[in-house]
Amino acid sequence: MVTYRLYSDQELVALLRRSDVAAFTEIYDRYWNTLMAIAYNHTKDKSAAQEIVQSLFIGIWNRRDQLDIRILKRYLATAVKFSVFKQIERERRRRDIENKEYKLNGYADDDQKIEAKFLQEYINGQVDLLPEKCRLVFNYSRVIGMTIPQIAKKMNISEKTVEGHLTKGLKTIKMNLKDSGILTLVVSTTVHEILK
Repeated sequence: MVTYRLYSDQELVALLRRSDVAAFTEIYDRYWNTLMAIAYNHTKDKSAAQEIVQSLFIGIWNRRDQLDIRILKRYLATAVKFSVFKQIERERRRRDIENKEYKLNGYADDDQKIEAKFLQEYINGQVDLLPEKCRLVFNYSRVIGMTIPQIAKKMNISEKTVEGHLTKGLKTIKMNLKDSGILTLVVSTTVHEILK
């Protein structure tokens, strides 16, 4: 009898992609409590947290053959935070509708707006983790909209150095996005727009 508890996360994901129910069950058992804690920490509602985590696992099973997960633990944590964020935004919209402050025109793409907002906040967090000069160059370029020559002059460094910091920052953020699994969670052109 195979004991899935001894399998690594990578082995379990590989088996999951081949529709191995026992591998899915092991992932579920291994991470349920952690994901519940994350969801509850953000929602302060046990029922909502259970629903979020349950929906997450259902989604994983339904998309099992499409998943590109490098680090399972990070992917699941990011996925549950994203689900919580969407739940909070939906609840906010529901309250807005009840208060009749919500205008129905122009809100057909609410899910895209939620995803874009979540992604922007996630990227902002990643930018904050960059080394100081790299972070400054990234913010001058992507937030303020300064050109490379303008940044070089402002920071008193060469244009090549500016390009190097910008390239390093973009590569780091893109790699972190890929490693976190967020690119498979968020189907949006926002990533391209922010990191172009």
